[in-house]
Amino acid sequence: MTATLAERAQANLSRHLAGNPYPGRGLVIGRASAGGWLQVYWTMGRSAGSRNRVFEAEGPVLRTLPADADSSSGDTSLTLYEAMLELPGIHLVTNGDQTGTVRDFLSRGEGFEAALGTREREHDAPNYTPRISGMLDLRSEAPALALSILRASEADPEQTDRVVFRPAPPPAGLGFGLTTYEGDGSPLPSFRGDPLWLPLDGDAEAVLETYWKALDEDNRVSLAVKPISADGQAGPIRIRNQYARS
Repeated sequence: MTATLAERAQANLSRHLAGNPYPGRGLVIGRASAGGWLQVYWTMGRSAGSRNRVFEAEGPVLRTLPADADSSSGDTSLTLYEAMLELPGIHLVTNGDQTGTVRDFLSRGEGFEAALGTREREHDAPNYTPRISGMLDLRSEAPALALSILRASEADPEQTDRVVFRPAPPPAGLGFGLTTYEGDGSPLPSFRGDPLWLPLDGDAEAVLETYWKALDEDNRVSLAVKPISADGQAGPIRIRNQYARS
């Protein structure tokens, strides 16, 4: 018997998140079973620098900040950034400073793909961490979703494969997710394939709890859930951080 989408989503949560010590950073965009839309974003870390982060929300903006400012040194361009931004009716979530690139292009009337066409995968050789990005556009009667992954070419990691997905809106209680990695490894294997069906059961607080419990407790760093009404209005971003800011 073919599994239902809800069953597939639960299986993906169990296999790719709960059963995976290191899927890396991840995002989910979809419809909450409790109504409206949700954007989910999380960070994970193995090194001291990657773990030295917290989320902080200011209105609709989600930022990563150093947990211990005195311990932040070296290149922080890949760890400190605005992860969630919005324009009227448009909600963006990414795993890097490309959030601002997409926002700036859209504000000039240019497109999601055009913005990401100017960016590359991250420069952290030998992992070449993918840049993952998502957009929820509620400006018209028909909601529109876009997800993207920029990852190193398998043939030549100095080049970037740019893949964009434009899925139809999901049913209530389901979302589409991307992570940076398939799992742990050396180097870390980039995520490949289509976005994952993932569950969004309950309200923002319930989803926050579900995903926090699913992420590996030794490697999880921060998690945020942003509720968005059907007419595009955002509610307060819920946050959970593994480490307190000092």
